[in-house]
Amino acid sequence: MSARSKMNKRILQQAQQLQAKIAKMQEELENTTVEASSGGGAVTVVITGQQRICSIKISPQALDPEDVEFLEDLVLAAVNEAIAKSKELAASKLDAISGGFKIPGLM
Repeated sequence: MSARSKMNKRILQQAQQLQAKIAKMQEELENTTVEASSGGGAVTVVITGQQRICSIKISPQALDPEDVEFLEDLVLAAVNEAIAKSKELAASKLDAISGGFKIPGLM
């Protein structure tokens, strides 16, 4: 086997290992949740590491028929914070796998 063939085989093996690690990471992210809240806990959002919202809890004290816009703002803030935390979690797991090397299309 030529040196070039050995190198190509090694690169292919490394790519397959990386692919397996990424698949495992994606599964872990789907099974890992983060939580974010706004309004001092008036609205709480739980989201997976793959940005799938699992739950939104709204405190009865946040329900004011005279100020629906305030509740909407709290929900929006909590969802955005949860998404940001989820993305941070995913990025840190990807960095651990890739050694900080940015892989196009993954994040």
